[in-house]
Amino acid sequence: MNCIRNNPEKALPIAEAAHERSRKKFALSWGKPPKEEKTSIQCKFCGNECTIPEGERGFCGLVKNDGGRILREKEIAASFYRDPHPTNCVSQWACAASGYGYPKFSYCDGIEYGYHNLAVFCTACSLDCLFCQNWHFRKEVLDPPYISDDKILNSIEEKTSCISFFGGDPSPQLDKIIRICRKIKEKFRGKILRFCLETNGNANSNILKSFAEIGFESGGTQKFDLKFWDENLSKAITGVSNKTTLKNFEILGEYVKDRKPPFLSASTLMVPGYIDEEEIKNITKFIASIDENIPYSLLAFFPNFEMSDLPLTTRKDALNYMKIAKASGLKNVRIGNVHILV
Repeated sequence: MNCIRNNPEKALPIAEAAHERSRKKFALSWGKPPKEEKTSIQCKFCGNECTIPEGERGFCGLVKNDGGRILREKEIAASFYRDPHPTNCVSQWACAASGYGYPKFSYCDGIEYGYHNLAVFCTACSLDCLFCQNWHFRKEVLDPPYISDDKILNSIEEKTSCISFFGGDPSPQLDKIIRICRKIKEKFRGKILRFCLETNGNANSNILKSFAEIGFESGGTQKFDLKFWDENLSKAITGVSNKTTLKNFEILGEYVKDRKPPFLSASTLMVPGYIDEEEIKNITKFIASIDENIPYSLLAFFPNFEMSDLPLTTRKDALNYMKIAKASGLKNVRIGNVHILV
């Protein structure tokens, strides 16, 4: 961590080589293709805005330059399942599924027992986290399962109270998600049905704002994973700058004062050796500067993917970070995944 912060010119090439090795295992290209290529075209579906040479794919793996045009399936690359409430969504403790916003946005004055979340797992991502907790989706990115809008619509039942898009990450396919949500909204007029997002925030800002309008009106929650504050740490571990994520969080912060339940929430995975007091202090001060009531989750880390040799988060660190978050002014802080703290 200190090496990346203090010597990025030496550290980042080492990190980039690690990303390249990791992505080659799944036949995924590394980095954004050079902009000087005459046959390149730019994709603007997510925050990366990849410039893709002829015959190659963008960072997410779902978009291809086919003869100078963007080739991309109309259907969403995803799978889904029904997740009974109380859901395992990171924001469940502060969302409408826990009774916030009853009766306008929730069926119950408390946890919506008996109801469920339609959890849509998006098979792609706009980042390349070396500690990815759901890394298995990479096996399918180049030949993913595509599902029709109608299949999702026909899977909504009487006891479906929310639809959560996560992954991977929804950001490379957010325009498709908006289309699906609009169809659902039209078909199920008058029904409480919330549209939620769990995202790294690295989205096209204009597309994200369009989804925010739908999510806000439905009573859904938009949860951002604020992984790092330091940009070089973000580049080293996720492969991508965090500038777009932070900008998008500020944009959605415009909605937070106008609705209950909370519209916007955030989380940080407490990765040992890469998250410390300085990171937590800067992240939480940033959140509090937007609104001190934004719910914030500190998530215990489980070693996985290319960082399977790291230790678990300690209880001591988690409690210390919670103290720092509250000292930054945040009023609604919790520690998640407490069962794996050591």
